[in-house]
Amino acid sequence: MIRLDLLENKQVARNAEGTSARLYENIARTLEQAIEVGRYQPRGRLPSERELAAEFGVSRPVVREAIIVLELRGLVQRRHGAGVYVADKPASPPVFTGEADGPFEVTEARRLLEGEIAALAAVAATDRQIEEIEAIIARIGDMRSDQATREQADRAFHVALARSTNNDVLVGLVEALWDKRHQSPLCAYFFSRARDAGIQPSVDDHQLVLDALKARDADAARQAMRDHLARVTQSLLIATEADVLDRARLRVEERRYDFARRAGVKL
Repeated sequence: MIRLDLLENKQVARNAEGTSARLYENIARTLEQAIEVGRYQPRGRLPSERELAAEFGVSRPVVREAIIVLELRGLVQRRHGAGVYVADKPASPPVFTGEADGPFEVTEARRLLEGEIAALAAVAATDRQIEEIEAIIARIGDMRSDQATREQADRAFHVALARSTNNDVLVGLVEALWDKRHQSPLCAYFFSRARDAGIQPSVDDHQLVLDALKARDADAARQAMRDHLARVTQSLLIATEADVLDRARLRVEERRYDFARRAGVKL
């Protein structure tokens, strides 16, 4: 016997067809609402991809994309070989700020802000502060340390640079932007992909900033920092190229399934 909620879910998918909204986003939204109202309980298992595909009247790749969205929002967890489970309910509703807090937007904001911070540091930093920054760069370049330790040193470099301007507001902004790498699910996902691809903090980029500081050259410091963060953007593009290809494939799969459905062909 077909449940009323299954009919409603199929209607959601049909209503999404022919609109600018993508199928997987509509399905993710519907599943999120189902979790919120308790249809799927915390620590409980979601139906399989095949079951959800039948429930929504879409292809399995579309369901897979919707599940990825829920993973990024911290609503579900994928257990290898066991399926997808609803995460424990957080103290407050999960926040997913979307593309506005994506890695490219955050890095662009850092490039604009930290370029000027580096320029100011070139004229404001004390000799002792420059020595401290140099010591941090040595930690970034220490290949005996694990990647997590080197990334912590990378953060310390950018915060120390901001601190050398003697402006606490700038320090707070740098810390907030850096922390988005972990607080924003989308940022965390993309940077983890970069990490898995073997992309690590570049000691050479940081050294160029330090050289400009020592020379008290504000223009060179600004450009070195901007070049550094431009390369971070380039690294993210390279590391996530597979994601772009996967999404393109899913878009094709959506259209393929749609035309097959119209023709009455079963896939």
